[in-house]
Amino acid sequence: MGDALAGRVAVVTGASRGIGAEIARHFAAEGARVAIVARSLDPGSGGHLAGSLRETAGAIAAAGGEALPIVADLADPACDRAAIVERVAAELGPVDVLVNNAAACFYLTLDETSERRLRVAYEVNVITPYLLTKAVVPSMRERGAGWIVNITSAIVDTDNLDSPQQARSSTYAPSKAALDRLTVSFATELRGSGIAVNALAPERAVATEGATAVMDLPPEWCEPVGLMAEAALALATCDPAVENGTIVRSGPYLRSKEAAR
Repeated sequence: MGDALAGRVAVVTGASRGIGAEIARHFAAEGARVAIVARSLDPGSGGHLAGSLRETAGAIAAAGGEALPIVADLADPACDRAAIVERVAAELGPVDVLVNNAAACFYLTLDETSERRLRVAYEVNVITPYLLTKAVVPSMRERGAGWIVNITSAIVDTDNLDSPQQARSSTYAPSKAALDRLTVSFATELRGSGIAVNALAPERAVATEGATAVMDLPPEWCEPVGLMAEAALALATCDPAVENGTIVRSGPYLRSKEAAR
């Protein structure tokens, strides 16, 4: 175990599987007390998708870390995001790091997309990061330090209108574009407060349980999930006066950090 996040409290959404679970394990291994948020508490509760909060928490505990599982349906407009932050503060302490990782990914054509799915995508991908950020900022501002990492996507390619993947991304990709814009807006508003707000996208696809359920991902298209966890850690420990309002990709960002050493 390392100590890059020793003494800090982190919240990671969508941490029952995939990128979120890997980030949570990585942060805990670096000394953070981690609140993990998702809908799936027990194994098998995620329907056809593997992974659960208990499994993520168990892996963290087995490695000597500390995790607090919080069950929340972030797709539900009635979900009280502020209450999540209040519970974390009461049980672990004020939030130092927020990773907005939970995502609703629908790869459907315009005709296939229902209004309900459209609303779910924006509820999870835009409204939840907005409200969680709103909830954590007051204590971060009071303490003069905080790190917010928004997990986004690099799916839009204006030079490739023949892409079948992009042709089915009119729900997911625009919601992630909105998250990018939120990142820059919050970073601008919070500039000089000691709070860093940045966004992180994979350089290539990540073959998570959720991603492979909605599309075929040949191995040559993919990057290891650990790259996202390493890049998230770097953004969660950066100097807010230097790195703020950036939208980076995992591989290039890590390579730039290595080159700067």
